Amino acid sequence: MTSTPADLVRLRLDLAYDGTDYAGWARQPGLRTVQGVLEDGLATVLRAGPRGEAPPRVTVAGRTDAGVHARGQVAHVDVVAGALAAARGRSDRADVEALTARLAGVLPSDLVVRSVTRAPDGFDARFSALRRRYAYRVCDEPAVRDPLRRAAVLWHRRPLDVDAMDAAARTLVGRHDFAAYCKPRPDATTIRTLEEFAWARPADGADAGLVVAHVQADAFCHSMVRALVGASLAVGEGRRPVTWPRDLLDARRREGGATVVAAHGLTLEEVGYPPDAELAERAERTRARRGAHEVDGRRDGVTDDGPPARGCCD
Repeated sequence: MTSTPADLVRLRLDLAYDGTDYAGWARQPGLRTVQGVLEDGLATVLRAGPRGEAPPRVTVAGRTDAGVHARGQVAHVDVVAGALAAARGRSDRADVEALTARLAGVLPSDLVVRSVTRAPDGFDARFSALRRRYAYRVCDEPAVRDPLRRAAVLWHRRPLDVDAMDAAARTLVGRHDFAAYCKPRPDATTIRTLEEFAWARPADGADAGLVVAHVQADAFCHSMVRALVGASLAVGEGRRPVTWPRDLLDARRREGGATVVAAHGLTLEEVGYPPDAELAERAERTRARRGAHEVDGRRDGVTDDGPPARGCCD
């Protein structure tokens, strides 16, 4: 059975997952990945095989690496309208509510689809996004070390100077070429707009006593956040001066640079989108790949902070 675009309904999926036992987001032969498990679950509840339809294919806002967690991940999927209606079965709930409930029945406990909604016109989970916000959590104090959070918090044996780390981090905010902090990939730009990078030690709440980085950008290239954290830890330990992370950035060379820290301390917290009326325009604009002339100081007045068309993952 084949379907025309008119037969398809675009759905927005808001999801969360524990990345510990996943080999990253992207589907890979023979490996357990978030995309693979999610698409298989969708195929089951939508009965794609028995209906003679192609398996659902999901587009995600930010492709996370192996071991990285997500609390606020967003994806979209185009499904046949008839399949969506059939998935409701005898339930008197709305079709998207029924689909959410059925997914909960087939997905493993480390992957949760919190809601399924009909996407507004022009919505693209990846290209409509304005920003991605991550947190990286570190524990450097034995008294607050929690074995129940060991899969989501990096244990660091040396005490950290959070003020020095925060001062160094703030020098990296802005639009720059982050080549020194990105794993190179063919035909992928390393220019990004880092909107926020700050370190703090919360006094209360769930993260009390931890050292937490808040990192927000229009998009991130491969291993960028974990390399930024690695540079910060070197400053926090006193092995490097506060100026070192910025010196690395300006050098634009990865060799001899920051260590890429472990993935498990990193969590995708939120993906931000513009108002519905601006979604299509945003998606169109962000498919235009940025060039080196857009780096801070090279072209005045540039305000477009969209992710590159062939950027990498978060």
